[in-house]
Amino acid sequence: MEKNKILHVMTLDKFLPPFIDFIDEHFGRENHHYVFINNKEFQYGLTTEYNVEFLNTDDEIFITLLEYMKRAEKIILHGLWRDRVNSLLYFNQKLLKKCYWVMWGGDFYFPKTQSWAKKQIIKKMGYLVTGNRGDYKLAKKWYKAKGKQIDSFIYPSNLYKKYDQQSKKHETINIQVGNSADPTNNHLEAFTKLIRYKDEDIKIYTPLSYGNKEYANEIIFKGNELFGEKFIPLTEFISFEKYIELLSEIDIAIFLHNRQQAMGNTITLLGLGKKVYMRNDVTTWKLFNDIGVKIFDQNDINLSQLAEEEAKSNIEKIKKHYSKNILIKSLEQLLLKTRKGKIK
Repeated sequence: MEKNKILHVMTLDKFLPPFIDFIDEHFGRENHHYVFINNKEFQYGLTTEYNVEFLNTDDEIFITLLEYMKRAEKIILHGLWRDRVNSLLYFNQKLLKKCYWVMWGGDFYFPKTQSWAKKQIIKKMGYLVTGNRGDYKLAKKWYKAKGKQIDSFIYPSNLYKKYDQQSKKHETINIQVGNSADPTNNHLEAFTKLIRYKDEDIKIYTPLSYGNKEYANEIIFKGNELFGEKFIPLTEFISFEKYIELLSEIDIAIFLHNRQQAMGNTITLLGLGKKVYMRNDVTTWKLFNDIGVKIFDQNDINLSQLAEEEAKSNIEKIKKHYSKNILIKSLEQLLLKTRKGKIK
């Protein structure tokens, strides 16, 4: 890797190929180097044409990646998911002053379960990148983080999305439960809240194509047992366009995550005028309330749909706060300014 590039350290995930596309379109590739800490694999739309690098052996991480980090002007850490990368940074803490950690939620929630190395690098991280001020405050509270917040929702999956729903009429009340096969979705708790409506004209859609397969099988078994044909597990990864079409047909979404999660799903559904339930003690609850978006407490779930005026208001606020222009401007702050605050 050439000197003075922006080094992106990534773990392959469905959010990342669209992010690379977005950066290529609006900022170009010349100053960016993408490294995936994975075995070489191509999924979620990533192909050989992306011209990215895969590093996974100890030598590749502790020698090659370290050299890349030393040469980079900035290091953008897309989540803190790999123990070996965390160890590398722990033993080379001078690098942290030029590290920009994109906070995913699952990579720092539940601090008692996190390694000593991760705790120390979060404490000394130069910059913390998140569009959720509540998560930044938690990092300061739990880890004594001293870095500066860069306010950006960073991934295009979090953009407002317009969709023409005129031709998508349905007779049933379509309910989405969770966004992945991750136990933090608390699917079973959601099912207990919905069981009273099992004889109503409902369909329960549950995305399970992404995450823990064993857990997904448990949820499929229980969903079928409780709701029969009204339960529809989504077990195949589908294109972005197909997923937006699916979300456009949802009436009510129930997200019982006990941490910040499913932001892309939540923003999309709110921007489509859908009713969203979540816990009132997660940081996203305050985030949406602060910008005037109407969301609903999971302790009072019912089948009534969002009032038309509330839906219109939510759509306008999501369109305003999660627009492409807002994302580009925030990425300019992250990507185009040097650590001394000068434009390159």
